[in-house]
Formats: sequence, structure tokens, C-alpha cells
Amino acid sequence: MHHESQPQQKRILFLGVIGLCWAIVLIARLLYLQTICHGEYQKMARQQQMKVEEIPAPRGTIVDRHGNTLAMTLPVESVCVNPMRLPDPQTAAEVFARILDLDRAKLYEDLKKAIEQRRGFLWIKRRITDEQARSLKSLPFDWIEFRKETSRRYPNGTTAAHVLGSVDHEERGNAGIEQSMDSVLRGKPGLQRMLTDSRRRGYDSEIIEHPRAGTNLRLTIDTRIQFAAEQSLSRAVRENRAWTGSLVVMDPKTGEVLAMANYPTFDPNTNPTSEAELKARQNLSISAPYEPGSVFKVITLAAALETTRLRPDSLIDCGHGRMKLFTRVIHDHDPYGTLTLAEVLAKSSNVGAIKAGLAVGEEKLYEYVRRFGFGQLTGIPLPSESAGRVWPLKMWQATSIGSVAMGHEVMATNLQLARAAAVIANGGYLVQPRLILSRKAPDGPEVPEPVKEPVRALRPETAAKMASMMEGVVRAGTGKNAQPAGYSAAGKTGSAQIWNPQLRRYTSQYNASFMGFAPLNNPRVVIVVTLNGATKYGGTVAAPVFREVAAEALRILDVRKDLPETLPDETEDRNLATNDLPPAFDDPGEVTDEAPRIAGASLKTVRNDGEATPPPVQYASTLRVPDFTGKTLRKVLEESTASGIQVEWTGYGIARAQDPPAGSVLMPGERVRVQFAR
Repeated sequence: MHHESQPQQKRILFLGVIGLCWAIVLIARLLYLQTICHGEYQKMARQQQMKVEEIPAPRGTIVDRHGNTLAMTLPVESVCVNPMRLPDPQTAAEVFARILDLDRAKLYEDLKKAIEQRRGFLWIKRRITDEQARSLKSLPFDWIEFRKETSRRYPNGTTAAHVLGSVDHEERGNAGIEQSMDSVLRGKPGLQRMLTDSRRRGYDSEIIEHPRAGTNLRLTIDTRIQFAAEQSLSRAVRENRAWTGSLVVMDPKTGEVLAMANYPTFDPNTNPTSEAELKARQNLSISAPYEPGSVFKVITLAAALETTRLRPDSLIDCGHGRMKLFTRVIHDHDPYGTLTLAEVLAKSSNVGAIKAGLAVGEEKLYEYVRRFGFGQLTGIPLPSESAGRVWPLKMWQATSIGSVAMGHEVMATNLQLARAAAVIANGGYLVQPRLILSRKAPDGPEVPEPVKEPVRALRPETAAKMASMMEGVVRAGTGKNAQPAGYSAAGKTGSAQIWNPQLRRYTSQYNASFMGFAPLNNPRVVIVVTLNGATKYGGTVAAPVFREVAAEALRILDVRKDLPETLPDETEDRNLATNDLPPAFDDPGEVTDEAPRIAGASLKTVRNDGEATPPPVQYASTLRVPDFTGKTLRKVLEESTASGIQVEWTGYGIARAQDPPAGSVLMPGERVRVQFAR
């Protein structure tokens, strides 16, 4: 018995030794893992249980000049999945397609492809609605995951869409002010550390770095004027069956853009789904230059007033509406004979404008075209602005001076034309268009945007004469349809035929335009409107848009009316004007012919390079301008008749302003312009 127990004891001892050794190995292994490798395995565990996520920074808010919100950022949910955790991709596709309004077949293929590629993450739909999020969260599926994101919202829909632009899925600006100021609006994202369970669901988090919100922007846009501009422009384009339209409203003194409208338009809250919707996002007011046509005669005649002996009442032989300039024959829409320079503008005579341009000469005309800002970027903070086109002098042909004088062979945007009109309206200064009034960083003060100093482009007396001539366009010329109710206005029509590059000829369709400002004595708004592809003239289709927008804008700006709502055909002052004037006021032949004959004479001495050489002018004796302010129309006419001074007046009541001012030297043939108001 004793001998039989010895082998059994040995086996037990052997097993005990093995067990002891195994225990020692386990203990050693545990000590190794828990001491020497503790840091490494702890790091691995943290990587499995913890993830660092980016906290999106709220994009800066955009408001109009009165603080009305134009663009803002809201928190939203986005839905995603881990394809490797899906029990059935077909069921998932059915669920998501039904609730999120997605293509079930395409989503199923995307899920299968992600599973085959062993991907651990797949976006299903980003920035879903609150209702969609609630529907998904009510389902008993733990494989549906959500991520917090932000969504850009434009509460006014299409209003100012081309100014604001839009953002992409990554909340980066892709058009308008959203794109040009993206780095300012975007802000700086934060970071957070999140602990997750075995299903990668977060249960605790720690913010590593707080997000910094983007800078808020206050624009110069007035939402009320913007809305009125868009409505009027849209109606005009559709009623006249034009292709497109654009409109700019600007403060002529500050350059602040109060409205910038384009048609067709778009809703920045939606993504484009067709080529037409993409095309509708082009800001035509700054990125689509065109030949401006007759509105450009304002620049030609302003240059003539500054650089030649021509004056508003200088006579120009318009050749019965026909003129041959080297190999070209230019026609007017009516067979005009002799017109004053003011009438050339009011009746939009091509021949008269060309003769004024010849008197100016190529070099000076080019200089003044550049002085008015054409061929240059305006500097407005919007992407894709075009500088237009002004050919350098060395590329001008012999007949180019004639083309440029009436608005051809140059290309300009509506914003450039608005800036040019502002030169006349503000007394001769070229201002930089402004779109941003101020910025406000998070927790910081509101800081005004720097203002660039305006540049003198015209003498103030030249600007005043041009304003008077442009008033004549509205009062009795091609722009009569532009007269806003209750307000004086000045402007110029344009109807430039559109060039067809395939046919290599001008078509019967027009860039129909009107540019002007109101009211006359203290202009508050400059408005330029263009209808592209119109079949009627600018005075017919564009001038009424100016009338509507100007009246509404001045009402919104609380500008006091300076004219009666309806102008009667006969009043005491009108009877006085027609019955009490001596013959000298009606007969331009009474004017001495030194200055008035310049334009007619200059064309007889045209050199081969197209530059005119007008003969020298000898002035006769001069008069001093009396002070007419504060006097009635009857009294002004009595004094001017007695002194032999010719007067041109606007309005009725008491004389409030005059040009030239009292005491100025009055040249022969020059008239005194007097503004009356009640």
C-alpha cells in the first residue's frame, strides 16, 4: 500500500509544481502588464474609449444697416452610421429613405459599398430638419448616430440673395459676401474630448478648446429698399420679356450701396439642382459688363464742358440726323437739325454727342472716361467683380472716338455706371462703393469700416451744369417716364443694341438702361437699372423702374418732397413763363455765335486721327450774375430781362438756389439756372 501511494504523491507534487510555475508566470505577466506596460495599454484603452471631436464655431451674423438679420447660423442635427454595425443595410436604406426623403436604391448601394470597403463611418444626410431628427430618434435602432452641426439660414429668402451669396456643406462661403468675407465670418472651431461605450456612444465629454464665433457684419443694404427694387425689376423684366435685369441703388455722397438687385434670382437656403439655377446666382450688377450706349453721353458731354468752349446752350449742327465719320455713317433716331448741347443730351442725339466728342479729342475723352472710374474695379467687397473694358488709346481706330462718345467700344457694369452718376450728383467726386458699414467681433465693440477718401473728378460747376442738363432729360426729353411723383430728378436713358458675335452684327434687341438721381437739389439716391435683351428703348422699359424705385426709396428715407404730386399743365408761374418773357428768351439766334458755333465748326477740321481742332473763341464783354435767391419767379424774370441775362429755371415758388452763384462772371450765351421751391 505504501509503495502504491508514492507514484500518486509524485504526480500530485508534479502537478503542484506545474501549477505553481503557471501561477508565477501569470503573476509575472500581470505584473508586467500592470506595471511595465501600464502606460501603453492605458493609451490603447483611451483610444478605444475616447475620441476628440471638433466643435463647429457659429458663423458670424449678417445684418442690414438697421440691424435686420440677413444671414444667421442655427444648431442642427446630422445623421450618420457605422456601416460595419448595420444588421441589415436594406432595412437601413428603407428607414432612411422614407424619413429623410432619399433615393432608397442609391442609399442601399452606398451602404453596401461602405461595408465591402470595411468603412467605419458614413454620412446619411447632413443638417436634417428638427422633425426628421425627432422621427429618427423615436426608432428603436441603436445603429443610428447623430452629430451636432450648424446650418446657415437666410430668413428673408431671395431678398439680397446676390449680395449675401451662400455657403456649401462645410459652411464655407461660395458666393457673395459669404465668400469674399469667409475668413472673417467663419470663426475658429473648438475641440472636445468624449468618452464612449462599447457601441461608440458618448457618455461624458470635456472641452479642450472653446470655439470662437465669427465676426458679425453690418451691411449698407436697406432691406426695405432692396425688396422694392427686386419687386420692380422682376416685374419689368417679365412684362417686357427681357432676358435678365440688374439694378443698383447707391448714396451718391457716401458710396453706400442701399440695394443691389438682379433677375433672375435664387433662394440661398436651397442648393442649385440645374444649370439654370446656377446661372441665376450670377451677380449681373458687378460681373456682367455691357456696352452702355447713350447713358455714356453724360461722360462725353461732361468732358466737353470741362475741356472745350462748349456750354449747355452752345449750338450743334446735327446734320438732320446723319453724319459721316470717315468710313462710317451715323444716324439719329430723328432727323435733328441744330440743337443746343443740353438738347443733344435730352434728345439723345448720336450725331451731337459725336461732335462734342470730336471737340474734346481722343486723349481728353479717354482721360475723362478713366476719371469716371470706367475700366477699373470699384473695390466693392464682392467676388467676381469685372473691371469692364476701356481700350487703351493705342488700340483706338479712327472711328473709335465716335463709338466711345455714344457708349460703344466700352463696356461697363451697373455699379460702375452708378458710381459715374454719383460724380454728377455729389458735385464732382468719384466715391468708392461701400457694402460693409461695420464689423463686430465676439465680445468686442462694433468697429466702423474704413472709408476711402473720394477723388475729385469734375469741377463743381461742371457737375451742376450736367445735373441741370440731365434734369432736362427727365423733364422734357427721352426720360419723361422716369419722373417720380413728388420729387425732382435727373438722368439719362440708354438703348444699346446687342452685338451678336455669331452673326457679327447688331441685333434688334437692346441693353435698355436708365441712370439717374433724385431729388435734384440734394440727391439722396443714385439708381441705375438695366434690362438686357429688351425689344424697346430704355426710356420706355427702364425709366419706369427708376421712377418706382426712386419714389419708394425716397419715401423710406423720409426725404421731403420738392414737387407737387401731379404737375398741372397750367399754373400762374407757367403762364408767367410763357407770356411775360421777351423775345430774347425764345430766340436762340439772339445769342452771340462765338461759343455756340464751336461744335459745328470743329467737324470741318477733323484730322485723320479723329481728333477735332476747333477754332479759337473770342469772348465779348461779360456780365456779373445777380443774386436771385429769395425772389419770386416774376421778380427774377423782371431783373434778368432788364439786365439782358438769360435764365433757365425749374420748380415754382421762391428761388432757393442758383448756378452760377451771385457775383460770378457770366460768359456770352451762358444762362443762369435758378431752382424754385415752395
